[in-house]
Amino acid sequence: MLASQSRYGGTSHLKRILVLGGYGTFGARISELLGKAKDIEVLVGGRSLEKAKVFCRSRADLNLTAVHIDRDKDLEAILHKVQPWLVVDAAGPFQEASYHVARACMSAGSHYLDIADGRSFVERFSDLDVEARAAGLTIISGASSVPALSSAVTGRLAQGLDAVGLVETAISASHRATVGLSVMQAILSYVGKAVALKQSGRVVSARGWRSLRRQTFVTSRTLPLKRRWVAICDVPDLALLAERTPGQPLVIFRAGAELGLENWALWMLSWLVQWGLIADLRPLASVLLRLRRLTSRLGGDRSAMSVRLVGLRGEQVIERTWTLIADNGQGPFTPCLAAPLLARRLANGVLPIGAYAAVGLLSLDDFEPDFKALGFDTEINDLVEVQPLYRRVMGEAFHRLPTAVRKLHILPGSGLAEGRATVTRGTNPISLIVARIFSFPSAGRDIPVSVRFSEHSGLETWERRFGDASFSSQLSQMGDLLVERFGVMRFGFELLGTPNGLSMNLRRWWIGPLPMPLALGPSGVALESGANNRFHFEVPISAPFIGLIVRYEGWLAPVADPGAGATSN
Repeated sequence: MLASQSRYGGTSHLKRILVLGGYGTFGARISELLGKAKDIEVLVGGRSLEKAKVFCRSRADLNLTAVHIDRDKDLEAILHKVQPWLVVDAAGPFQEASYHVARACMSAGSHYLDIADGRSFVERFSDLDVEARAAGLTIISGASSVPALSSAVTGRLAQGLDAVGLVETAISASHRATVGLSVMQAILSYVGKAVALKQSGRVVSARGWRSLRRQTFVTSRTLPLKRRWVAICDVPDLALLAERTPGQPLVIFRAGAELGLENWALWMLSWLVQWGLIADLRPLASVLLRLRRLTSRLGGDRSAMSVRLVGLRGEQVIERTWTLIADNGQGPFTPCLAAPLLARRLANGVLPIGAYAAVGLLSLDDFEPDFKALGFDTEINDLVEVQPLYRRVMGEAFHRLPTAVRKLHILPGSGLAEGRATVTRGTNPISLIVARIFSFPSAGRDIPVSVRFSEHSGLETWERRFGDASFSSQLSQMGDLLVERFGVMRFGFELLGTPNGLSMNLRRWWIGPLPMPLALGPSGVALESGANNRFHFEVPISAPFIGLIVRYEGWLAPVADPGAGATSN
């Protein structure tokens, strides 16, 4: 490690650790970190013995030995020959890979760690548990930024909260950071593909390298990294963190390159995959890697990672953010820290035998000495209470609403509610056209309905689904009005308390930036109320000259009640 050899324990004999891909982008750094301990012999393994020797000569002060080993050929025989105490697989890519390396290690009597971020690979890794226990070995997957570091950060941020509604992780790598072929292949494996997010035990769909947005990484001591593009990625956290965190939150992971052009190029390629014009982008990895290297002098040497968590403490909405900023090209060390830390814990006899993912095995405190040694700037910002949108608009009147109404609008970053509804549609031909334009649901009784809520920077998005039909809108505040936007149209509502809940009364509306006469706007007062621990809604929408467009009424209940205080596994 970066500290003394005593952090590894096991000083009675030299421990031999084989690093597969030990001279690669991440393997080289893991070899370097492990090689600093005098009680460890590091075997730097790879397909090219010459490259391994060159790397070892460049780190002559470390206890490194070059070995020729191909993880895809005669691996088991070579492991029996060199007899490593531990094998660290840093070669990748792990997307759609088999477990032949882990099984070869068990056959040879070696413990195993990998830095996999392939979602399916890490999620299913516990399938090897029976074999690992029978062999009396510890084999662990995901000893990397995700899920080892991200779960340590999430555990710290969730302390003291009753439930968590949202966990958002973002990573932005320096353009000058070395990207190997396996990393590029891993990224391309999910660009444009369906990505399953989990929220309150339900599956929510997304697409790889979509939802592009700007991200700023800020600490109080370091210049911020401003407006870096990041997009949806498919990583183990999307399932593993959701299962372990109180409240079963929506977990979102985004990553991006420093140069916006690279991110937008992947975004455009994602559409070709979705439309079926390209089945798999991985064959393009070598070409894209060469193009990236041609522009390697552009950009800077700063990388960053952040984890944002939003949860509940009672009825308080708490937002906490952890940020890491790495300067001087040190960012690629971030995914390399967990493997040496776990090797030390394994040497000290702390880790149990079996096969499992590296979730919750390390605390944030375990990483801190290495953060400091590498010059990383890390910081936790704790916003004691975030005012939900409806509370901001209504002020003190919000606290007088029925409990069921308040709970639906106390949004801990994200939420999901389900229920039943009845929908009535107007019969005027123009009203039918308007309803189709806005994707309003068809008429019917006792229709299953769900609403998914998400919040970012004070803006709430409501995605409503009635049976197979869905439509969405964005809600924000404008003074004392709640503004709901459907495409280019915005509607400003006054929220008034009623004996049973609240009413939404239209006061202004706009088409684009143009204010429109209120007399020409839609009519109908939307009502929200609480009864029998359920949120009830009644939304009539009519328009001058054409009459009723749609009316939907029914009830909703949160799928995972934040007040229930779910516990971590």
